Amino acid sequence: MNAPMVSTVLGFPRAARMTARALLGAVAVAAALTQFPPAVAHADLTDTIDALIPAAAGPLPGIHGPQTAIVVLGYGLLDDGSMRPELIDRLRTGYLQAALSPMSPIIVTGGNPHNGITEAATMAGWLIGHGIPAQRIHLEPAANSTEQNADFSAALMRDIGVRDAVVVTSANHIDRAVGLFRSAGVPVVGTLTPAQVPPIALQVGPAA
Repeated sequence: MNAPMVSTVLGFPRAARMTARALLGAVAVAAALTQFPPAVAHADLTDTIDALIPAAAGPLPGIHGPQTAIVVLGYGLLDDGSMRPELIDRLRTGYLQAALSPMSPIIVTGGNPHNGITEAATMAGWLIGHGIPAQRIHLEPAANSTEQNADFSAALMRDIGVRDAVVVTSANHIDRAVGLFRSAGVPVVGTLTPAQVPPIALQVGPAA
């Protein structure tokens, strides 16, 4: 999905686009308009966003700039080198964060090669295949544990000149990941898990 689609289809107010809730709401509403009857388009936009993304759903993605890396943690590949559904969910979540923060570099971290390919290489290929510019993506292909994800990503962040990170992983992994990234000296300014993202919002992004 690209930003012009949201603004053209929805006529989304400029001021509202300045908040992550409004941006994610726009994504969710755009998805809804492709699936529900045209009458939905005449509903009050605020009510529609609240219905699709209740406030109780938890923190929504923030908007970040070029000094913040989006770090997507890997997950074990299948024997043939293909990705498990959990890793695809992490990538779809990172894709949404990347769409909301188009100036932020993306780090994909994970080694553990299967069939000659690392987690990081597979993740990068998926993101590039779904429209993320290759120059935004930085591979960390050596980590074999969450601790190494943190340590090696911290070194890569220093190399590319970014100061802090949004960590993207699964809900049952996020607390451990954040603790290890902070221990590695990385200021974690945001986190995102698939559980925080309304499924309807992800339907606007990559289909596979």
